[in-house]
Amino acid sequence: MKRISIWAVACLCLFGFVGAAQAEEPLRVAIEGAFPPFSYIAPDGLQGFDVDIAHALCEALERPCELKQQPWDGMIPGLRAQKYDAIVASMSITKERQKLVDFTRPYWFAASRFIGLKDTFEGDSPADFAGKTIGVQRGSIQDDYISAMYSDVDLRRYESQDDALLDLTSRRLDAVLAPSISVLDFLASEDGKAFDFFGKEHSDPAYFGIGAGIAVRKGDKALKEALNDALERLMSDGRYKAINAKYFAESIAP
Repeated sequence: MKRISIWAVACLCLFGFVGAAQAEEPLRVAIEGAFPPFSYIAPDGLQGFDVDIAHALCEALERPCELKQQPWDGMIPGLRAQKYDAIVASMSITKERQKLVDFTRPYWFAASRFIGLKDTFEGDSPADFAGKTIGVQRGSIQDDYISAMYSDVDLRRYESQDDALLDLTSRRLDAVLAPSISVLDFLASEDGKAFDFFGKEHSDPAYFGIGAGIAVRKGDKALKEALNDALERLMSDGRYKAINAKYFAESIAP
């Protein structure tokens, strides 16, 4: 009986050590770094709303954060190839993406809108874009939406939203479709002062999903549930609200 007890204690200690070691493993998080103010490269490294959310989640999970900058096109392939454990990159939850990855609950949402030169467009119907060129980020929900609903326009795809906005300011584009909250800083800048929103808000769930979520590999139920629990705590204890207020004048909570 004594031998069994000693063996049981030894096993418990071993399993406890393994569990603690796993808890201390870094959470490898993919972040784009080219989608301000959600993520961007500053002199001291990655900054932005998504970066702060990732760090807060790691803190809630009591795990070190290992941020990995990843171009948008390679986000989901990199996750599936196990280059990282999660994607915190303002990735909208859509049915097509849910075939490839699992998502947490949404952690922010904003409608998309067109921006272009002031007093240029009367509306944003396909007819309003006759002879015009629209820019979007390649592989984004805005790309999917324009491809489906504005199939006859001259559509140009860019590696990042910043690249599209650069061509807009250089007059190589007539308009850009983007999440409205993500271009407020641009519109308030010297480069963006000649531009403004036009048309209506676009938020059809069939194309724009139900908000941005954190992506994990298919079947990684444990991490998904842990991240959902961590998000719930951030939402309820004021940490999410503080991060939101750091970057936006209004709440983007879903």
